[in-house]
Amino acid sequence: MQETPPSPMVLRYFLILFLISIVLAGRLLWPFISILVLSFLLTSIFRPIYCGLNRKLPDFIASLLTCTLVVLLVFIPLVFFITALAQEAQGLYEWSRGAGAGLAQMLRTFQESPLYVRLQETAALLGFSLEPEDISRTLADLARVAGLFLYNQASGWAANIMMFVFSFFLMFITIFFLLIEQDRLLNYIFRLSPLPDDQERRLFAKFDEITGAVLIGNGICALIQGVLGGLIFLVFSLGPPVLWGAVMAVLAFLPIFGIGLVLVPAAIVLGFKGNLLGAVILFMLYGVITVTIEYFLKPKLVGSRVKMHTLLVFLSIIGGLNAFGFLGIIYGPLIITAFLTLAEIYLSSYDRYVKQVKPE
Repeated sequence: MQETPPSPMVLRYFLILFLISIVLAGRLLWPFISILVLSFLLTSIFRPIYCGLNRKLPDFIASLLTCTLVVLLVFIPLVFFITALAQEAQGLYEWSRGAGAGLAQMLRTFQESPLYVRLQETAALLGFSLEPEDISRTLADLARVAGLFLYNQASGWAANIMMFVFSFFLMFITIFFLLIEQDRLLNYIFRLSPLPDDQERRLFAKFDEITGAVLIGNGICALIQGVLGGLIFLVFSLGPPVLWGAVMAVLAFLPIFGIGLVLVPAAIVLGFKGNLLGAVILFMLYGVITVTIEYFLKPKLVGSRVKMHTLLVFLSIIGGLNAFGFLGIIYGPLIITAFLTLAEIYLSSYDRYVKQVKPE
């Protein structure tokens, strides 16, 4: 017996109720959106390990072992990193409060060089002063603001233990069930979506590709560059190694500039101090790290999965950081990927129908 289709009024009424329920459900889950997104991304990364364990072990045991591996590789190092970052950021803030005299002394040595005389003459033509005291005061203020901001952020994470434990527990539970139920969840979402099945899977495949590229490829390369940069700061006694290593790990996500935004000024500072050999070595280390990771390691890890223009990658990360904070490194490329994929689907499947619609 053929089922009778619902009347337009019944269908509209149901859709209104359904949309209201979606909005309310989104309102309930919105406070946990970051935890859910990170859980889904970590699930996608560690799912091959789960599938390998699941061939010989039950779902429950395989998921529990995979979650334990996530804790050992991600969460425990993160706790130690946040604690060290808070301590070093506080030290940077305290150092900056009395750094004016030391910076001025260092800049006075540079003042005697011909390069400084030319810079001072150029600055005078532009209508502003370039005195060592002014530069040292500006650098000290910048260091104080940066140190205070990082200290407040890191100490806030470290101090709010209960919130961290709750978020960690919720993420652990979410990853545990996503490892087991991911295929069923995706099929359920695909059934709810009115888009054709191939378009839905194409969109999800793009998300999966960008996740692997950003977190596995760029993430591992950024971590390596951050660790190496921190070791360089430790060896040359340039400043707090964990703090500057973290800064360089974030900057490593940015194309074009990367860790050079920190290492190049650090080499110049060494030159100001009279350590010309150290400055040359630091420039050489920067070149070796950049060439090795950016041109050899990263292409092997990322491959051709990120088919996005360099400028678009740069703007997506900067915009993501501005809109979402640190997690914008992930959210920015994901949002741009969704837009580009939907634009491709529109051009290939819907563009010709839209153009056929003529205004009356």
